[in-house]
Amino acid sequence: MKKKLILTALAAALLAGCGNNSPVGLIDIGRIVANWKTYQLNQQQLMIDEQKIVQSRATNAQKQREAVALQKKYAGITDDLTKQIRDAAQKVASEKNLKMVVTKQGVGYGGVDITADVEKEMNITEASSSPNP
Repeated sequence: MKKKLILTALAAALLAGCGNNSPVGLIDIGRIVANWKTYQLNQQQLMIDEQKIVQSRATNAQKQREAVALQKKYAGITDDLTKQIRDAAQKVASEKNLKMVVTKQGVGYGGVDITADVEKEMNITEASSSPNP
C-alpha cells in the first residue's frame, strides 16, 4: 500500500511538470496582444469600421449586411493572427523540446512560461509599464 502511494505521488509530480523541466509550455495571450502592435492596429480599425456602419445613413438592412461582411473580414484577420501566434509557439516549443503548449489563463501551476520567447519570435517588444506609485 505504501509503495503504491509513493509511486502514485511520483507519477503525479512528473505529470504536474514542476519547474523548468516541464514538458508543458505556457503562453500569456493577454500579454502578447497587449504588446503586439499588429493586433492593436487591427482592433482599432475594427472599432472605426463598426462606428462607420453605426453612423452611416444606410438602411438597417444595409447596415446589417455591412456588419456581416465586416464580421467575416475580421474573422479571417483573427484566424491569421492566431496562426502567427501558433506558429511562433510551435517553433519555440520545438526548440525547447516541449510536448505541449497551453495558454497561461486557467493554469494553476506548473509548466514553463514561454511568452517572452514567443514574443521574441514574433518581433514583439514588451510595452514599458509606468512605475507603481
